[in-house]
Amino acid sequence: MLRIAVPNKGSLSEPASRMLAEAGYRQRRESRELVLVDTENKVEFFYIRPRDVAVYVGAGTVDVGITGRDLLLDSGAHAVEHRGLGFAQATFRFAAPDGKGLTIDDLRGKRIATSYDALVKNYLTEHGIEAEVVHLDGAVESSVRLGVADAVADVVETGSTLRAAGMDVFGEPLLKSEAILIRHADTDVTRDIAILDGRLEGVIMARNYVLMDYDIQREHLDGAVKLTPGYQSPTVSPLHDENWVAVRAMVERSTMNRVMDELHDVGARGIIVTPIITSRI
Repeated sequence: MLRIAVPNKGSLSEPASRMLAEAGYRQRRESRELVLVDTENKVEFFYIRPRDVAVYVGAGTVDVGITGRDLLLDSGAHAVEHRGLGFAQATFRFAAPDGKGLTIDDLRGKRIATSYDALVKNYLTEHGIEAEVVHLDGAVESSVRLGVADAVADVVETGSTLRAAGMDVFGEPLLKSEAILIRHADTDVTRDIAILDGRLEGVIMARNYVLMDYDIQREHLDGAVKLTPGYQSPTVSPLHDENWVAVRAMVERSTMNRVMDELHDVGARGIIVTPIITSRI
Protein backbone atom coordinates (compact mmCIF):
# COMPACT_ATOMS: atom_id res chain seq x y z
CA MET A 1 0.00 0.00 0.00
CA LEU A 2 1.39 3.40 -1.01
CA ARG A 3 1.96 5.70 1.96
CA ILE A 4 1.50 9.42 1.25
CA ALA A 5 2.21 12.35 3.58
CA VAL A 6 -0.14 15.32 3.21
CA PRO A 7 0.08 18.70 5.00
CA ASN A 8 -2.44 18.78 7.83
CA LYS A 9 -2.74 22.58 8.03
CA GLY A 10 -1.61 25.83 6.50
CA SER A 11 -1.82 27.12 2.94
CA LEU A 12 -0.78 23.77 1.45
CA SER A 13 -3.34 21.62 3.24
CA GLU A 14 -6.66 22.34 1.54
CA PRO A 15 -5.30 22.64 -2.03
CA ALA A 16 -3.34 19.41 -1.63
CA SER A 17 -6.39 17.50 -0.41
CA ARG A 18 -8.52 19.01 -3.17
CA MET A 19 -6.03 17.93 -5.85
CA LEU A 20 -5.89 14.41 -4.44
CA ALA A 21 -9.70 14.26 -4.39
CA GLU A 22 -9.81 15.39 -8.02
CA ALA A 23 -7.31 12.63 -8.76
CA GLY A 24 -9.82 10.09 -7.43
CA TYR A 25 -8.54 9.51 -3.90
CA ARG A 26 -10.55 9.58 -0.70
CA GLN A 27 -9.76 12.46 1.62
CA ARG A 28 -10.53 13.15 5.25
CA ARG A 29 -13.76 14.85 6.24
CA GLU A 30 -12.54 16.25 9.55
CA SER A 31 -9.27 17.97 10.38
CA ARG A 32 -8.89 15.73 13.44
CA GLU A 33 -8.26 12.70 11.23
CA LEU A 34 -4.53 12.03 11.08
CA VAL A 35 -4.62 8.79 9.09
CA LEU A 36 -6.96 7.75 6.29
CA VAL A 37 -6.90 4.44 4.42
CA ASP A 38 -8.22 4.43 0.85
CA THR A 39 -8.61 0.70 0.33
CA GLU A 40 -10.02 1.02 -3.17
CA ASN A 41 -6.90 2.80 -4.42
CA LYS A 42 -4.51 0.95 -2.08
CA VAL A 43 -3.25 4.18 -0.54
CA GLU A 44 -2.72 5.28 3.06
CA PHE A 45 -2.66 9.00 3.82
CA PHE A 46 -0.88 10.55 6.80
CA TYR A 47 -1.75 14.15 7.67
CA ILE A 48 1.26 15.79 9.30
CA ARG A 49 2.88 19.20 9.79
CA PRO A 50 3.96 20.71 6.45
CA ARG A 51 7.56 21.10 7.71
CA ASP A 52 7.71 17.44 8.68
CA VAL A 53 6.59 15.99 5.33
CA ALA A 54 10.10 16.04 3.82
CA VAL A 55 11.58 14.56 7.00
CA TYR A 56 9.24 11.56 6.91
CA VAL A 57 9.80 11.02 3.19
CA GLY A 58 13.56 11.34 3.58
CA ALA A 59 13.54 8.82 6.41
CA GLY A 60 11.58 6.35 4.31
CA THR A 61 8.68 6.30 6.76
CA VAL A 62 6.32 7.23 3.93
CA ASP A 63 6.81 6.73 0.21
CA VAL A 64 5.92 10.17 -1.13
CA GLY A 65 4.58 13.46 0.16
CA ILE A 66 3.25 16.86 -0.80
CA THR A 67 5.09 19.89 0.54
CA GLY A 68 6.56 23.20 -0.58
CA ARG A 69 9.81 23.44 -2.50
CA ASP A 70 11.04 25.89 0.13
CA LEU A 71 10.26 23.44 2.94
CA LEU A 72 12.04 20.59 1.15
CA LEU A 73 15.21 22.61 0.60
CA ASP A 74 15.18 23.95 4.14
CA SER A 75 14.69 20.51 5.68
CA GLY A 76 17.94 18.96 4.48
CA ALA A 77 16.01 15.69 4.18
CA HIS A 78 17.16 12.87 1.91
CA ALA A 79 14.28 13.51 -0.49
CA VAL A 80 13.95 14.90 -4.00
CA GLU A 81 11.37 16.83 -5.96
CA HIS A 82 9.40 14.54 -8.27
CA ARG A 83 6.84 16.92 -9.78
CA GLY A 84 5.70 20.51 -9.42
CA LEU A 85 1.99 20.69 -8.67
CA GLY A 86 1.23 24.23 -9.79
CA PHE A 87 -0.39 25.65 -6.65
CA ALA A 88 0.81 27.55 -3.56
CA GLN A 89 3.23 29.49 -5.74
CA ALA A 90 5.35 32.02 -3.90
CA THR A 91 8.73 33.72 -4.06
CA PHE A 92 11.37 33.69 -1.33
CA ARG A 93 12.81 37.19 -0.95
CA PHE A 94 14.95 39.41 1.26
CA ALA A 95 13.30 42.50 2.71
CA ALA A 96 14.35 45.43 4.87
CA PRO A 97 13.10 48.89 5.87
CA ASP A 98 13.68 51.22 2.92
CA GLY A 99 15.06 48.23 1.08
CA LYS A 100 14.54 49.64 -2.40
CA GLY A 101 17.85 49.82 -4.20
CA LEU A 102 19.63 47.43 -1.82
CA THR A 103 21.50 44.40 -3.11
CA ILE A 104 22.59 41.14 -1.53
CA ASP A 105 26.03 42.67 -0.89
CA ASP A 106 24.38 45.05 1.59
CA LEU A 107 23.67 42.04 3.81
CA ARG A 108 27.33 41.53 4.71
CA GLY A 109 27.72 41.58 8.48
CA LYS A 110 23.98 42.06 9.00
CA ARG A 111 21.45 40.05 11.00
CA ILE A 112 18.79 38.29 8.91
CA ALA A 113 15.66 36.93 10.56
CA THR A 114 13.99 33.91 8.97
CA SER A 115 12.14 30.69 9.65
CA TYR A 116 14.17 28.99 6.92
CA ASP A 117 17.65 28.84 8.41
CA ALA A 118 19.21 26.19 6.18
CA LEU A 119 17.82 27.65 2.98
CA VAL A 120 19.09 31.15 3.77
CA LYS A 121 22.49 29.97 5.05
CA ASN A 122 23.05 27.90 1.93
CA TYR A 123 22.09 30.80 -0.31
CA LEU A 124 24.42 33.22 1.49
CA THR A 125 27.28 30.71 1.39
CA GLU A 126 26.79 30.17 -2.35
CA HIS A 127 27.07 33.93 -2.88
CA GLY A 128 30.00 34.45 -0.52
CA ILE A 129 28.04 36.60 1.93
CA GLU A 130 28.89 36.43 5.63
CA ALA A 131 25.90 37.36 7.75
CA GLU A 132 24.19 36.22 10.94
CA VAL A 133 21.01 34.20 10.45
CA VAL A 134 18.53 34.68 13.29
CA HIS A 135 16.00 31.87 13.58
CA LEU A 136 12.40 32.82 14.37
CA ASP A 137 9.36 30.57 14.40
CA GLY A 138 6.40 32.08 12.63
CA ALA A 139 6.10 35.64 11.34
CA VAL A 140 9.34 37.57 10.95
CA GLU A 141 7.97 40.94 9.82
CA SER A 142 8.33 42.60 13.23
CA SER A 143 11.86 41.40 13.91
CA VAL A 144 13.55 44.53 12.56
CA ARG A 145 11.27 46.91 14.44
CA LEU A 146 11.88 44.92 17.61
CA GLY A 147 15.63 45.17 17.11
CA VAL A 148 16.58 41.52 16.67
CA ALA A 149 17.43 41.77 12.95
CA ASP A 150 18.44 44.19 10.23
CA ALA A 151 16.62 42.38 7.43
CA VAL A 152 14.35 39.39 6.90
CA ALA A 153 14.10 36.51 4.43
CA ASP A 154 10.66 35.04 3.93
CA VAL A 155 8.15 33.60 1.48
CA VAL A 156 6.34 36.38 -0.36
CA GLU A 157 3.03 35.84 -2.14
CA THR A 158 1.78 39.39 -2.71
CA GLY A 159 4.19 41.36 -0.50
CA SER A 160 1.31 43.12 1.28
CA THR A 161 2.26 41.78 4.72
CA LEU A 162 5.83 43.02 4.41
CA ARG A 163 4.73 46.41 3.08
CA ALA A 164 2.31 46.76 5.98
CA ALA A 165 5.29 46.25 8.30
CA GLY A 166 7.24 48.98 6.50
CA MET A 167 9.50 46.58 4.60
CA ASP A 168 10.59 46.55 0.95
CA VAL A 169 11.81 43.46 -0.88
CA PHE A 170 15.16 43.72 -2.61
CA GLY A 171 17.68 41.69 -4.58
CA GLU A 172 17.01 38.66 -6.72
CA PRO A 173 14.60 36.00 -5.38
CA LEU A 174 16.31 33.30 -3.36
CA LEU A 175 13.82 30.77 -4.63
CA LYS A 176 10.57 30.41 -6.53
CA SER A 177 8.49 27.95 -4.59
CA GLU A 178 5.33 25.95 -5.21
CA ALA A 179 3.71 22.79 -3.93
CA ILE A 180 5.62 19.72 -5.08
CA LEU A 181 5.38 15.94 -4.93
CA ILE A 182 8.52 14.50 -3.32
CA ARG A 183 9.97 11.03 -2.90
CA HIS A 184 12.97 9.45 -1.19
CA ALA A 185 16.21 10.31 -2.96
CA ASP A 186 17.19 6.65 -3.38
CA THR A 187 13.76 5.29 -4.27
CA ASP A 188 12.97 4.17 -7.79
CA VAL A 189 9.62 5.20 -9.24
CA THR A 190 7.44 2.20 -8.46
CA ARG A 191 4.21 1.38 -10.28
CA ASP A 192 2.19 2.80 -7.36
CA ILE A 193 4.11 6.08 -7.49
CA ALA A 194 3.72 6.19 -11.27
CA ILE A 195 -0.05 5.79 -10.94
CA LEU A 196 -0.24 8.61 -8.41
CA ASP A 197 1.99 10.78 -10.59
CA GLY A 198 -0.13 10.11 -13.67
CA ARG A 199 -3.31 11.03 -11.85
CA LEU A 200 -1.83 14.26 -10.53
CA GLU A 201 -0.53 15.13 -13.99
CA GLY A 202 -4.04 14.57 -15.32
CA VAL A 203 -5.49 17.00 -12.78
CA ILE A 204 -2.85 19.61 -13.62
CA MET A 205 -3.62 19.28 -17.33
CA ALA A 206 -7.35 19.54 -16.67
CA ARG A 207 -6.83 22.72 -14.69
CA ASN A 208 -4.70 24.30 -17.40
CA TYR A 209 -6.64 23.24 -20.51
CA VAL A 210 -10.20 23.20 -21.83
CA LEU A 211 -11.80 21.39 -24.76
CA MET A 212 -12.85 23.69 -27.58
CA ASP A 213 -15.33 22.56 -30.27
CA TYR A 214 -16.33 24.52 -33.33
CA ASP A 215 -17.51 24.22 -36.92
CA ILE A 216 -15.59 25.73 -39.81
CA GLN A 217 -15.70 25.67 -43.59
CA ARG A 218 -13.04 23.45 -45.10
CA GLU A 219 -11.50 26.34 -46.99
CA HIS A 220 -10.74 28.08 -43.66
CA LEU A 221 -9.63 24.95 -41.78
CA ASP A 222 -5.87 25.51 -42.03
CA GLY A 223 -6.16 28.98 -40.51
CA ALA A 224 -8.34 27.68 -37.67
CA VAL A 225 -6.02 24.77 -36.89
CA LYS A 226 -3.11 27.17 -36.55
CA LEU A 227 -5.06 28.81 -33.73
CA THR A 228 -5.99 25.47 -32.12
CA PRO A 229 -3.18 22.98 -32.79
CA GLY A 230 -4.28 20.94 -29.79
CA TYR A 231 -2.03 19.10 -27.39
CA GLN A 232 -0.82 16.80 -30.16
CA SER A 233 -3.23 17.41 -33.03
CA PRO A 234 -6.87 18.50 -33.26
CA THR A 235 -9.69 16.09 -34.12
CA VAL A 236 -11.35 17.01 -37.41
CA SER A 237 -14.66 15.31 -38.33
CA PRO A 238 -16.84 15.69 -41.45
CA LEU A 239 -20.31 17.23 -41.14
CA HIS A 240 -23.49 16.56 -43.12
CA ASP A 241 -22.66 19.59 -45.23
CA GLU A 242 -19.49 18.42 -46.95
CA ASN A 243 -18.18 21.99 -47.09
CA TRP A 244 -17.98 22.12 -43.30
CA VAL A 245 -16.05 20.17 -40.64
CA ALA A 246 -16.20 19.93 -36.85
CA VAL A 247 -12.99 20.52 -34.90
CA ARG A 248 -12.15 19.58 -31.32
CA ALA A 249 -8.89 20.59 -29.65
CA MET A 250 -7.35 21.17 -26.24
CA VAL A 251 -6.70 24.88 -25.64
CA GLU A 252 -4.88 26.54 -22.76
CA ARG A 253 -7.48 27.88 -20.33
CA SER A 254 -5.65 31.20 -19.99
CA THR A 255 -5.96 31.87 -23.73
CA MET A 256 -9.42 30.48 -24.48
CA ASN A 257 -11.29 33.78 -24.84
CA ARG A 258 -8.68 35.29 -27.15
CA VAL A 259 -8.65 32.09 -29.21
CA MET A 260 -12.45 32.18 -29.49
CA ASP A 261 -12.28 35.76 -30.78
CA GLU A 262 -9.67 34.85 -33.38
CA LEU A 263 -11.53 31.69 -34.45
CA HIS A 264 -14.68 33.70 -35.02
CA ASP A 265 -12.70 36.14 -37.15
CA VAL A 266 -11.50 33.33 -39.45
CA GLY A 267 -15.00 31.96 -39.86
CA ALA A 268 -15.53 29.43 -37.06
CA ARG A 269 -19.08 29.12 -35.76
CA GLY A 270 -20.78 27.23 -32.93
CA ILE A 271 -17.70 27.62 -30.72
CA ILE A 272 -18.17 25.77 -27.44
CA VAL A 273 -15.77 25.45 -24.50
CA THR A 274 -15.99 22.51 -22.11
CA PRO A 275 -14.05 22.06 -18.84
CA ILE A 276 -11.89 18.96 -18.46
CA ILE A 277 -12.32 17.08 -15.19
CA THR A 278 -9.13 15.06 -15.54
CA SER A 279 -7.02 13.52 -18.28
CA ARG A 280 -4.20 11.17 -19.22
CA ILE A 281 -1.61 12.46 -21.65
